[in-house]
Amino acid sequence: MLLEKIISISGKPGLYKLVSQLRNGFIIEDVTTKKKVSIGNSSQVSLLDNIAMFTFDKEVPLFEVFENIAKNQDYKETISHKSSDAELKEFMGASLPNYDTERVYASDIKKLAQWYNILHKAGYITPESFVKAEPETLDPANTNEEVTLTEKEAPKKAAPKADKPVTPKAKASTGAKAATKSTHRKMG
Repeated sequence: MLLEKIISISGKPGLYKLVSQLRNGFIIEDVTTKKKVSIGNSSQVSLLDNIAMFTFDKEVPLFEVFENIAKNQDYKETISHKSSDAELKEFMGASLPNYDTERVYASDIKKLAQWYNILHKAGYITPESFVKAEPETLDPANTNEEVTLTEKEAPKKAAPKADKPVTPKAKASTGAKAATKSTHRKMG
């Protein structure tokens, strides 16, 4: 889903898209009006990508909840955030059946419905929005080869400086200097 840069700003209604970063803030764009403004670093910003909702078992990412709502509503707008608490709880039960009723408040459900409708109005809620990239199909004969390749790559990425290939000539000249410097640091 292309919502990684969608944010909510404390004290400002609506949702915004991060456009670029400035030295002392950000340029943002209202998702519905497309109006661009700048905000300072002191603004309290929440990335929707980092928000999750509580269930009795785990925390479910907000975008998965949006996907459930979209499927339940046939990718159309959902109930208003101004609906009654009973209607909002019924909506939440259909969207996330195992939600933690003690930790998910009515205000959270209102915000969920409001954000979903804002994103829908802005064109972010479509069947294509929730299509995940399909992993490449592996040939069962090559499955072990793929795993072996991944295991070989992992140590190189974990410690690139230690396993850095060095020519014998460079190793002799730089290795001695590095050892001398590190010895002085340890002693001094």
